[in-house]
Amino acid sequence: MQHGLIYFFYPILLVAVAIEIYFSSNSRHRNYHWQESIASLWIFLIHHLTQILFRFVPTGILFFAWQHRLLTVSFDRWWSIPLLFISLEFCYYWYHRAAHQVRWLWATHAVHHSIQYFNLSAAYRLGWTGWLSGNILFFMPLSWLGFHPMAVGIGLSLNLLYQFWIHTELIPKLGVFELVFNTPSHHRVHHASNSEYIDRNYGGVLIIFDRLFGTFVAEKSDLPIIYGLTHSLAAHNPVKIALYEWYRILKDIVVAKTWRERLRAILGAPV
Repeated sequence: MQHGLIYFFYPILLVAVAIEIYFSSNSRHRNYHWQESIASLWIFLIHHLTQILFRFVPTGILFFAWQHRLLTVSFDRWWSIPLLFISLEFCYYWYHRAAHQVRWLWATHAVHHSIQYFNLSAAYRLGWTGWLSGNILFFMPLSWLGFHPMAVGIGLSLNLLYQFWIHTELIPKLGVFELVFNTPSHHRVHHASNSEYIDRNYGGVLIIFDRLFGTFVAEKSDLPIIYGLTHSLAAHNPVKIALYEWYRILKDIVVAKTWRERLRAILGAPV
């Protein structure tokens, strides 16, 4: 669930993309593919539409949890916002990790990983079916434990906003900042399909939970990153990109011979 607050930052994000395009076009390293970037824009626009149409699903889930909360966290205490921040980061880490390990969740998240040219336009290539996957269930405990759904929504929006700038190849490693925070270098690793890098660095704003739970890998100068999915998706059709993994799941369900195989097709690891 995203809060409308993020809309005010759209002009700034567009300027950032324009600046990146300028510097990319004036360097030897050109990391924009126009067809892919246009597809990403269309995917974002429809993502935004689905957010509006199906907002009642995540909103309803969070408010249900809020109505049955165990506690009430008051934001007139100095520690309330830091506690929400670290709690949201913890939930985001486990959501993001699960989205790479469970096909039902991956079907939505794979859209974001389908880019082959890593740049700021990749940041808004977001799936259309998060409401169906049930992504909000990972953040439901926050409202159940006393954080108002509005606060959770604003927190998620700011988390997503932070992650915009880490989708670039133009920013190098950032020294000691990388010990605690997620950075372009860390996130380049996350988008890699190389076996040495794949399924690592799940953090949103912070990288500390990856370090704590053993999923952190640093970018290596002698190991170039290969972006995209492990299976080829040579398409620039937004509908095909957005629904491709759901199609693959349905196909595997149809050919499955047992209910165990069907369940694995839905809840097993991505293939």
